[in-house]
Amino acid sequence: MSEACLLAAKSALVGVANGDSLASAICAAMEAAAPVARHLQETTVDLTTLQETVDTIGLNLQGTMDGLNTLLLLYGGALVFLMHGGFAMLEAGAIRSKNAMNILLQTVLDASCSALMWYFVGFAFAFGIGDKPNKFIGNAMFALVDIDTHNTGSGTGKWIDWFFQWAFAATAVTIPAGAVAERFNFNAYLGYSMFIGGWVYPIIAHWVWCIEGWLGYGVIKPFINAGMIDFAGSGVIHMTGGLAGLIGAIMVGPRLGRFDADGKPVDMPGHSAILVVLGTVLLWFGWYGFNPASVLLINSSTYAIVCGRAAVCTTLAGAAGGVSCLIFGFARHRGWDLVGLCNGILCGFVAVTACPHVIYPWAAIICGLVAGLWFEFLCWLLLKLKIDDPLSAGPMHFGCGMWGVFFTGLFARQQYIQEYYVHGPSAAGELSKPYPWGAFYKGYNADGELVMSDGKLLASQIVGILVIIGWVIGMMVPFFGIFKFFGALRIPPEEEEMGLDRSKHGGSAYNGTGANTLGGLSPGNDVMRNNSPLGKVLPVTA
Repeated sequence: MSEACLLAAKSALVGVANGDSLASAICAAMEAAAPVARHLQETTVDLTTLQETVDTIGLNLQGTMDGLNTLLLLYGGALVFLMHGGFAMLEAGAIRSKNAMNILLQTVLDASCSALMWYFVGFAFAFGIGDKPNKFIGNAMFALVDIDTHNTGSGTGKWIDWFFQWAFAATAVTIPAGAVAERFNFNAYLGYSMFIGGWVYPIIAHWVWCIEGWLGYGVIKPFINAGMIDFAGSGVIHMTGGLAGLIGAIMVGPRLGRFDADGKPVDMPGHSAILVVLGTVLLWFGWYGFNPASVLLINSSTYAIVCGRAAVCTTLAGAAGGVSCLIFGFARHRGWDLVGLCNGILCGFVAVTACPHVIYPWAAIICGLVAGLWFEFLCWLLLKLKIDDPLSAGPMHFGCGMWGVFFTGLFARQQYIQEYYVHGPSAAGELSKPYPWGAFYKGYNADGELVMSDGKLLASQIVGILVIIGWVIGMMVPFFGIFKFFGALRIPPEEEEMGLDRSKHGGSAYNGTGANTLGGLSPGNDVMRNNSPLGKVLPVTA
């Protein structure tokens, strides 16, 4: 026992009865408690170290999750950009060889023009959330100013969001090229490429995909407390690009010789089935970035499941669409049409792009099957109306995109919707209001009762279709009309007859095959012309 402790205790207890005994007891107790105090001190140090270790692990784990999310969008964006190679091959193979270089130039230039427009204004109009956000248009991050402090789509300050979303914008821009191929003025093409990428498409993207928009399912205040589901852009991208191209095809008029004196269509098939198949396969490959990667995040098991389901349903819809068009073509012509198969595959992909994350696999097959038949009908209708769409881009992208948006309102499953969307849950995780679901299913309302759909999702899908149609028509008709008024929408007949490669680009995509390669007598022009057992080849699309 410490003498210092006894002296101090006795001094403090002077005048207290039994002070010496009490002082001894106090010091003895303190001596006995000393090891416990030292242990507690050491434990406190250990707990502090443990907390620092846990914090470090948490930071590292967050960094890993951010890295995985970035890798997903980098991979997805790269695959979507690779689709430009598919568009280039498909479009080049589906038109006459004398215009191949022109369509290739346009496809590559679409990527360049859209990137610049997306940097300066497009991304800001689509996803910018300024100090006073509004539902119509974004108002921040012009030229990526202050991106570090703004919500970019998948989080705050995510540079990869700009890249990923640009790849989608570039797709919307390149779709119209197929509809106006072989006779469109290059200046008009350059104008609409920048106009769609910088204005028409970003506004629709803001309405549907920005949290401050008004039309999308996952926005803060959705339309009629439901909103439109368009996962990767059947409406936002494909309807927009397809309808813009269709409007251009109507206003520019058909190619020379496309319809005879009686108004009957004259076949003008493309020059290379090999390029058509190569383009289709590249697009198929790219669609695995287009749809599954649109989950945007991969840092949880639930998001991983959603991503995987999107890949499965995308595959099945494309496969079903291809078989649908192949069988339909055989029933009509008693022959197996390669180009028809390629068309159908792409039709299925376009249609399911709205909903691969919220439907059953068997529903994806139905979506693709109907998309193929719907496409065939629309192609027939355009010919009856004497509208020349060389690659049937309007029927495929606008028509099948519209079908996919409508289909979502019928077959979206509530459980799958809840896995991906945040739609009014309370702080405890319970639903404060229902998640609207497809019209063909039963689901749970806010009271937990199993009931049939109230139709709000289907109504939102229909409104979304009508709004996109109205916006694109309202923008593109005056735009093309201005060029047409000044005679700058279409090339002169003699240049069209010669071919755009020779008249505008001073050469040909096929050098070294003789002088005729530059003109309409190129051997490549007849590779797919009336040499099949069917006597004709159905038009292909991009």
